Amino acid sequence: EAQLVESGGGTVQPGGSLRLSCVASGFPFPVYTMFWFRQAPGKEREGVALITPGGGSWDYADSAKGRFTISRDNSKNTCYLEMNGLKPEDTAMFFCAAQKWSTWNEALRRFKQSDFTYWGQGTQVTVSS
Repeated sequence: EAQLVESGGGTVQPGGSLRLSCVASGFPFPVYTMFWFRQAPGKEREGVALITPGGGSWDYADSAKGRFTISRDNSKNTCYLEMNGLKPEDTAMFFCAAQKWSTWNEALRRFKQSDFTYWGQGTQVTVSS
């Protein structure tokens, strides 16, 4: 059974940092594109970042560019999201998701549409003073 388990969320002050982790099991992690997305109360789901199976390509939402970094360690079946310069508007439940790799354009389509095969239960990020 495929499973994604996120951790690392919490409450930080504006300008603070967090590192989210997502541990995968039950599917061949090295051939899956990994995504992070978030959802705040009353708002639509928003793709935050994606990274290709080998880790060589990635993309970010405009709101994340310059502040967030996605990475992965295929030897540990783990994907990370390093978040710096956090703002109150980053407050949301953050989820990781996985989709078997096909093409870059397909990965971007799924990123924009939040359309994934597997996703986790989420970890809460709250940015507040």
